[in-house]
Amino acid sequence: MIEATIHDKDRIVQILARSFENNKSVNYVLPGGSDNVFRIKHLMDYSFNMCFNNGNIFLSEDKDACVLTLYPHKSKYHIKRFLWDLKLIFFAFGISQLPKVLKREKTIAKAKDKVPQLYIWFIGVDPSQQRKGIGSKLLKEVLLKARAEKLPIYLETSTLENIPWYLKHGFDVYHTHDFTYRLFFLKTK
Repeated sequence: MIEATIHDKDRIVQILARSFENNKSVNYVLPGGSDNVFRIKHLMDYSFNMCFNNGNIFLSEDKDACVLTLYPHKSKYHIKRFLWDLKLIFFAFGISQLPKVLKREKTIAKAKDKVPQLYIWFIGVDPSQQRKGIGSKLLKEVLLKARAEKLPIYLETSTLENIPWYLKHGFDVYHTHDFTYRLFFLKTK
C-alpha cells in the first residue's frame, strides 16, 4: 500500500467513479440523468479533497485500487471545506437534492457511534481488476494501520454482495437503515 499524493488524484477519482457508478447509496443523492458520471466524478473529487486534508488516501502498489479514510474525531471545518461543499452542491447534487442529502446525512450521523475511529469513506477497485484480491490486500493493510493506532474502523455500504466480504475481514453489522435502499453500518470487532 502506498500513500497517495496530489498527483494521484485523477487516477483515484477515475477508480472511484467507475467503481461506484451503479452504487445505490451514491445514486440516491444524485438527481439522475445522463450526466451522472460527471456528478459522481465531482463527488469523488470532493471525497479526495476531504480525505487528503483530514485523513489518508492509499493506493494499491499497482494503483488499481484505493481507499479513502477519515478521522471524524479530528476533522475541523475550514474555509477550504466550505468552498468544496459549495462545489459539491452545485456540480454533484444540485440545489434541488440538498434537503434530501442533508436529511440522509443527519440520519447517518445519528446512527453512527460517537467514538474515535478510522472511517473508510470509499474503497474501490478498478472494475477491470476486481475479483483478483487487490481490494482484500488493501483492506488488510488498513486494518493493520487501525490496529496500530488502536482505533476501530467504521464504514457503511449499500452493496449487499459486499457484506460477506467485510464480515470475512472482521467487521460486524451494527445497524441498518432503509432509505429507498438498505444501508448497512459496519465496524470492526
